[in-house]
Amino acid sequence: QVQLVESGGGLVRPGGSLRLSCAASGILFSDNVVDWYRQAPGKERELVAAITRRGSTSYAESVKGRFTISRDDLKNTIYLQMNSLKPEDTAVYYCNAIRYNAIGVALQSTWGQGTQVTVST
Repeated sequence: QVQLVESGGGLVRPGGSLRLSCAASGILFSDNVVDWYRQAPGKERELVAAITRRGSTSYAESVKGRFTISRDDLKNTIYLQMNSLKPEDTAVYYCNAIRYNAIGVALQSTWGQGTQVTVST
């Protein structure tokens, strides 16, 4: 059974840091494109960061320079290091793994259950 489990969320003061983890069972992250999304109350889910099978990364403008996505193939885990956190970063953060075929068609998409990040004084 394919499952993604996020962890590492919590309450942090503005300017602080958190590291989120997304652990997988049933799939290999190295075979997938993996994204971190977030959804704040009353807002649509937005893409925050992504890492390709080759390890290339991309970020939303709102987090560029503050967040870093990385992958540990030995642990089959994806991380999102979040620095200089702002109140507007408050949201539930989700990881999503998508496996594509050779011509770029998505074959399988798996979501985690989410982890809450709250940035507040």
